Amino acid sequence: MLHELLLSLSGHPSPSLLPSPAAQSARQQSGHAAPLLSPPEVALLSSLTRLSTLHQALRSHTALISSTHPSTVCRAVSAAIISTHLAKFQAKILEVERQILQKDAGRVGGYGIVPLSGLVGEFDGWTRRLEWLWEIAQYMLPSEETHARERNKASTGAGIIDRLRDEAHTGYPDLEEVSLDLTKVAETAWLRQLSTWVLYGRLPSFGVQDFFVHEFSEDTEATARGVPAFVIERPLLPKFVSSPTASSILFIGRSLNHIRARGTRLPSSPDTASTTSPLLSLLPSHLRHLSSFSSPISPSSLSTAIAAIRLSLSQNTLQQLLPLPKIIEILSLLRDFFLLGRGEFAVALISEADERIRSRWRRPGQSSRNQSLQGLGSVVVKEGEVTAVLARTWAALSSFQGEEDASDEKLDLARDLIYLSLSKQFPSRTSTPGRAASSHTTMPIHNVVFNDFLLSTPTSLCLRIPPPLDLFLGPQDLETYSLIHSYLLSIRRAHLRLTSLWQHSSLRREHPAPLGPPYSNTKTGEVRMRERRKRANTRNMKMRRVWAICGAAAFLLAELGGYFQGEVVKGCWEGFRTWLAPPSPPNDVSSDRPGSGDGGGGICGGSASGTSSTTNSLRPAPSTTRTTDDPESLSRAHALYLKHLMSSLLLTSTDFTATLRSFLLSTDHLIALVTRLDRAQQGLDLETTQGVVDALNDYAGEEHEAQVQLERCCERVQSDVRDVVARLSELDSERSRGAEVGEAGYVPGEGGEIGGVDRLLMKLDFGAMTSIVDERKKGESDDG
Repeated sequence: MLHELLLSLSGHPSPSLLPSPAAQSARQQSGHAAPLLSPPEVALLSSLTRLSTLHQALRSHTALISSTHPSTVCRAVSAAIISTHLAKFQAKILEVERQILQKDAGRVGGYGIVPLSGLVGEFDGWTRRLEWLWEIAQYMLPSEETHARERNKASTGAGIIDRLRDEAHTGYPDLEEVSLDLTKVAETAWLRQLSTWVLYGRLPSFGVQDFFVHEFSEDTEATARGVPAFVIERPLLPKFVSSPTASSILFIGRSLNHIRARGTRLPSSPDTASTTSPLLSLLPSHLRHLSSFSSPISPSSLSTAIAAIRLSLSQNTLQQLLPLPKIIEILSLLRDFFLLGRGEFAVALISEADERIRSRWRRPGQSSRNQSLQGLGSVVVKEGEVTAVLARTWAALSSFQGEEDASDEKLDLARDLIYLSLSKQFPSRTSTPGRAASSHTTMPIHNVVFNDFLLSTPTSLCLRIPPPLDLFLGPQDLETYSLIHSYLLSIRRAHLRLTSLWQHSSLRREHPAPLGPPYSNTKTGEVRMRERRKRANTRNMKMRRVWAICGAAAFLLAELGGYFQGEVVKGCWEGFRTWLAPPSPPNDVSSDRPGSGDGGGGICGGSASGTSSTTNSLRPAPSTTRTTDDPESLSRAHALYLKHLMSSLLLTSTDFTATLRSFLLSTDHLIALVTRLDRAQQGLDLETTQGVVDALNDYAGEEHEAQVQLERCCERVQSDVRDVVARLSELDSERSRGAEVGEAGYVPGEGGEIGGVDRLLMKLDFGAMTSIVDERKKGESDDG
């Protein structure tokens, strides 16, 4: 009996403890669970039966995990369960058997009797331990019964690491010991995967689907360049790996891929042979950083080791692969064309887009009334037309250069890298925020977009990132630049189209001029001139309110555009540009006097117009010291710069952007109605003066209908102007004054107020714009 018990505990089936299903059903029918055992013995043996069952199930299930599980971390944990903890249980069985065979007095009593209670007590602490190991095995790979009952899926390597680290705090010392041992095994297997990526820039040869870095096969441009794109899968990331650390790990592997793809042989150190690659000479130091961890791995130690590897790689190879002048060149390109630093590019792009829309409307048999009713939504723009618009824009910019002028290298670079394409996602006014892409600094999600104003179809200005600049610029950064470009361009477009209304001579004065003598001295001429003067006076009286509202809207757009372009964008760029490449300190003593120098007290650390030298002297000077030229640190500072730029441009305020979009839409409708009214009045003048009758158009009815709609549109534009100014007033009182400090010492907005909405409100107040809001509030209080 004792040998059968010990064999059963060792994992062999026992007909006495674990009978077959047929024998078990027969015993239940007879009412005797074990005919040779008394009820107390059956109760004592139940715990041993449970141990035997768990041991057999654990061995078979862990063997299945070690041979079939897709995660190498889970395979390592299951192998450790078999080789370490089940081996300890087996050694305990052998120790008990040795004591019985040697008739140890602590195990064998008088007359060679072995107490069953003592035998059960020897394995009392193993029941909880094996049950816990069974739960861990079921978590890694659920059995068919568990999967059918709980619908659990197989665990990932990150999932089992997080589970084991949490289980170390259950309060049981034995379980804590087992959990820490398995945690060390799991983290070691994970570090082996990590070392393959961090040291060589290669994905693990086995279990790559379980590693948190995946190759992005949909990026065909990167694949064509020979450098695959990689992304981070957040569900496969252990909890002790922070987002900045994961981004640094991704950056290190991508850098190694770029170096290997380019076949760059950078100069090595004097201590190494000339034929030795600098990457191979750095492997020992990088490997020491990875082997310095102690289990459980702390987030701070991992972050420190990865930062040391990143800095070592940057100081020895990346500063030659991606020098600072190349980064400044691409940032200047983005500043000129995406942030509208080149005003002629924005004007040419708007002009070519409007010409494309007008050419699509010039269809035979379509009246202007039908065109106005259908609106821009009926115009379908294709991808080829969008490309043609940008091509004609480049041609227009090239025509500005003279034959003797030197070639514009920045324009040639922009022609090669920048392209205009249709956006895949349509604009949503109040959509639910989606999942943001991984980035160094989390960008806010925007519900209001402005990319459908240029061509009536959502379009985006994009940039092809040449390697190795993709180590510095990411897709999230380009998406932010595209969003800011459409935002600024929509304001510039509305202002240009609104001011172009004053070019309609027939709306502002009597055009063409009245006929002079001798025809005007005749009775017929006097009657006709009196009729024309009466009609002109009537039209001018009706258009006075329209021109007043157009002037107010144009003033608001001009001040918004001037504030965003002249203060926010310019100030942020100058501050970031100065931080990237600090100017050498002047030797002239006069520069130390108050009022001299650049006066770095503008927005985002740059100079801004409209501030006095006394105010600037009271502000702290911006930080212009940079600890390193590490591309990863520069990329994080750039992401922080973009985040602050978005906040200063008020793009993070959904209420303001929604109100501004409504104002821009109302302005477009107002421009369309004024143009339609002008066309109808010109046709009506031809009918009354020249007798040219168009049987397909009712110009009198169209004029009346346009005037009615124009009155409603003017009310809407006036209301939107008030709402925009009111939102600005609310933002001025709600803006925070804090500044976020970057990793490399970059502080956006240092030395000036973030946003500076009060300056814009002062200009609008000077233009009597805020008085409208005050009158509306006063009227509402009187009505109340």
